[in-house]
Amino acid sequence: MTSSATDYAAIWTRSDAYHNTHLIADPAPGLEAALSESKAEGLPEIAVSAAQGKFLNLLIRTHGWKRVLEVGTLGGYSTIWMANAIPADGKIVTLELSDKHAEVARKNVANAGHAGKVEVIVGPALETLPGLSPDPPFDLAFIDADKESNTEYFVHAKRLVRPGGAIIVDNVGRQGNVADETNTEPRLEGVRRLLRYIKEDKTVDATTIHTVGDKGFDGFLYAIRL
Repeated sequence: MTSSATDYAAIWTRSDAYHNTHLIADPAPGLEAALSESKAEGLPEIAVSAAQGKFLNLLIRTHGWKRVLEVGTLGGYSTIWMANAIPADGKIVTLELSDKHAEVARKNVANAGHAGKVEVIVGPALETLPGLSPDPPFDLAFIDADKESNTEYFVHAKRLVRPGGAIIVDNVGRQGNVADETNTEPRLEGVRRLLRYIKEDKTVDATTIHTVGDKGFDGFLYAIRL
């Protein structure tokens, strides 16, 4: 077998599918329907992978977290994974720029039985985040929106997440291109700016976990608020 990018992508996808057949063989209600409805409505197919959704779910259950902030709702697929993990008295506040995406997400969330747990706020996140209160604070912030604004989203998340809580920023691996500073594509620059910010920030501790799978070569940043 050759070592072309196409071959590696096929291997990663096949591996993800194999593991998922054993570990996510019976997805919770509403998840597959959310993907189907989002596709039918023309939303971009850029939701988290099933494996990453399950990871978010397990993480919330491990810590017993109840309050989650999400920046970037899309069709609500990741929202449902997290809502499946929080208790009945938990809450997810999720921010979405697009009215259409928010409408689809609300439908998908309700179909999954979580309408009472999830609040979808529509508008530019940099305009809606300042209106959120840290009282009560969030346990987790999951940032999966435009990468150019990663740093601003992260700063707001720090204000809203309790000490000891976590902030996860998705899509920071980007095929390994972040390390190539000759490539000044705006999304890459957005990730680099966040890394430079965190390097000097003494109020958080963080690491990047690189991943391969059916979404290609990417990764997420995991930080805790000190």
